[in-house]
Amino acid sequence: MSTAAEAEDWAAPFGGHLFDDPTTRALSRVGVVDVGSNSVRMVVFDGAARSPAYFYNEKIMCGLGKGLAETGRLNPEGRARALTALRRFALLARDMEINNLTVVATAATREAADGPDFQAEVLRETGLKLWVVDGDEEARLSAQGVLLGWPDAKGVVCDIGGNSMELARIGEGHVTRRASTPLGPFRLQQVSPDPRLRAEHIARILKAVQADLRSEGERIYLVGGSWRVIARLDMERRNYPLTVLHEYRMMPGPLLDTIQWILASDLAVLRARTGTSTERMELVPLACEVLRELITILKPTEIDVSAYGIREGLLYEVMPERLRQRDPLIEAARVAELTSSRIPGTGKLLFEFLSPLFATATKERLRLIRAACLLHDTTWRAHPDYRAEACFDNATRANLGGLDHPGRVFLGLALLHRYKNSRAGSRLEPLFRLLTDDQIQDAEIIGKAMRFGAMFAAGDPAKAGTLKWAAKKRLLELTLTQDGHDLFGEVARARFASLALSMRAETRVVEPA
Repeated sequence: MSTAAEAEDWAAPFGGHLFDDPTTRALSRVGVVDVGSNSVRMVVFDGAARSPAYFYNEKIMCGLGKGLAETGRLNPEGRARALTALRRFALLARDMEINNLTVVATAATREAADGPDFQAEVLRETGLKLWVVDGDEEARLSAQGVLLGWPDAKGVVCDIGGNSMELARIGEGHVTRRASTPLGPFRLQQVSPDPRLRAEHIARILKAVQADLRSEGERIYLVGGSWRVIARLDMERRNYPLTVLHEYRMMPGPLLDTIQWILASDLAVLRARTGTSTERMELVPLACEVLRELITILKPTEIDVSAYGIREGLLYEVMPERLRQRDPLIEAARVAELTSSRIPGTGKLLFEFLSPLFATATKERLRLIRAACLLHDTTWRAHPDYRAEACFDNATRANLGGLDHPGRVFLGLALLHRYKNSRAGSRLEPLFRLLTDDQIQDAEIIGKAMRFGAMFAAGDPAKAGTLKWAAKKRLLELTLTQDGHDLFGEVARARFASLALSMRAETRVVEPA
């Protein structure tokens, strides 16, 4: 370090930018431990990809903040369990050779009278420095986590923990107004046994926050385990076909119906249906009460679930700006191609070869086509009989940011048709209802275009020929090079014909001079 300022930057809780160097960006593993009021979790992100890969993820439901509102101190049993978990995490980080492990504590530790003593004990027993963030900073980091997975997000982030709920406005890639409230379920347990009095208490706090945030009629982004359970139960009630929680979107009216359904149901039955822990499920009714008032007061147009929060916000914190500006979906697809395809780099060549077919496509559609081309060869090791479904599963269930549920299914269906002409009779058919008929047809065309282009030539298909699409004439034209004349064999001809059939097009093949 050449200056005191630089030294101070590296000494800060989140360190300096880790990923300025491409080699470091490719190899670094970044560890985060989140010591919350309800759980203690360790996450290790593999590399610096814009869409993070989870190398390791472990959670212990410690209940550190249980009873804090009543006693003013950390829960003794929770404290012991948290310390045991942190000892384990310190050893795991050492064995994984993680040089950058950030340990952050939130509401319970910052508010408890024995919080400083707990910090000292953790340092003494584990060697881990516990960085306690205030409510404003917690709100900012959680909102940054949403931006990591949702670059265009605009609205209000609501991150619920055990003892607090943080809110933050986001838009145009920035976090602005923030607020921290005592609306965590552990806190609400101490307010009143009367639901009406609790509702008045929650509403009074939210109205005061609303006056500062100045949010009404925007999207709400939900962060936190209790919200995720509610969303999972909403999926159950609606018989929703895809159980990926990230970017699951709910409308206010139906969600209020789900909240009423949860509050009237047997929690043990709901827990069994979703595999939720007992510790988590017991907090869900109180979280439902908070969410009901949020909807009533903020009047959101839509309520979306973010699987990314404070831990991802810490990763975002150390990303250089140029990395933040990358598209998380395309970045994840690039990494997948680099590590899993037979010939990395052919995805870009395939996209360029097929681009004339999609000259009028929207920016968002081109983005999905680009991702599909990058991913088209990443499941080649799967058994041929299951390769198409493996492609679909990877797209719909992988940890991908910047991709809503219809987008997941569209991408998955395009990749399915990369390996298979027909989707009829597939076990995946229930998921197709997330798309319109036109979207299904478009995904089939993209898939069959990749199916043709990927096998037309082993490397760059442009060396074998060029495509031209005359939409008004419904004419699909392929102009062959000299090599392309010999490469355009029986299988290639059959796949070209199948593509034309899906496009409802006539074909013309132009031979080389």
